[in-house]
Amino acid sequence: MLSTLVEKILSHQTIGVFSHIRPDGDCIGAQVATCLWLQKNGVEVYAFNDDNVPFNLKWLTEYFPVVRPDEQTVNKCDAFVVLDGNSPDRFGSYEWYQDQNPRPAYMIDHHPDADEESFDQNFWVEDASSTCELIFQMLLQHDVTLVDEPIAKSIYTGILTDTGSLQYDSVTPETLTIVSELLRRGDFTPNEVTEKIFIYQHKEQLRLLGLALETIELHENEQIATMCVTSEMLQRTGTSNEDCQGFVAYPLSLEGIKAAILFKDLGEGIKMSLRSKSEVDVNKWARFLGGGGHKKAAGAWHPGPLEKAVKEVVALGARHLLKPQDTD
Repeated sequence: MLSTLVEKILSHQTIGVFSHIRPDGDCIGAQVATCLWLQKNGVEVYAFNDDNVPFNLKWLTEYFPVVRPDEQTVNKCDAFVVLDGNSPDRFGSYEWYQDQNPRPAYMIDHHPDADEESFDQNFWVEDASSTCELIFQMLLQHDVTLVDEPIAKSIYTGILTDTGSLQYDSVTPETLTIVSELLRRGDFTPNEVTEKIFIYQHKEQLRLLGLALETIELHENEQIATMCVTSEMLQRTGTSNEDCQGFVAYPLSLEGIKAAILFKDLGEGIKMSLRSKSEVDVNKWARFLGGGGHKKAAGAWHPGPLEKAVKEVVALGARHLLKPQDTD
């Protein structure tokens, strides 16, 4: 199956590679690595995303640029590859371009409940730690000698960010073997990537974090933690939505917490990032709200206002996901 996918992808002359909207480390890492691989194989390639690349990932675009799709550029493509999402609506304007001018499309992803029929061929492994792990397997199938420093760092970024720095239960011995191979073939040390992703922050982002930390509240016998970011906070600190990256880890880190939610009230409803460090399945939680993701990490949306969103979403999770004794 994988060899056939590689053969089909490389049969095209010009490919547009889409990563999902509201991009994260896994989708951007997978996108940059895939584009570099295609380029090494003589394919003309463009990397598309409707949204901006987060501040802590922009260094990856120095290896390969990620741009907003426009009709003239997209129409140069005779095929699409979509990464780290398994439904057309996860890729913004991609769905519109396909409706206007259908082209072969190939999906590589690890999220549950894939819409496989929307793509011509798929490499979908729900148990994989990340889409970047699947990209490495694809390169291993084709020609692993093409993995150089930029490709290795891109894939490593995706694995690192989608596994909580190799802490989640999605990490397998195979995942660690791949990480070892990336470090060897890329000839870099882990700190060269982790410092760019997790450590370097500008002072405005720290001011925003300070304001957000003051909003942390505990619910349901201190089993659920919430944190809020508002548009007023962004204005006060001169920051943007991109600067909220990783904030949900702070309420999740509290002792005894089973799940945490970051609510972002940015003027067009409430965007939510849900995380779990227990048996609580936040993918199920998010799906109740029309969102989705993974068991330990998911996203969703609520029409608002903020106070109503917090109250209803916490109650929904408590009712369906917490054990009865946890909510007494």
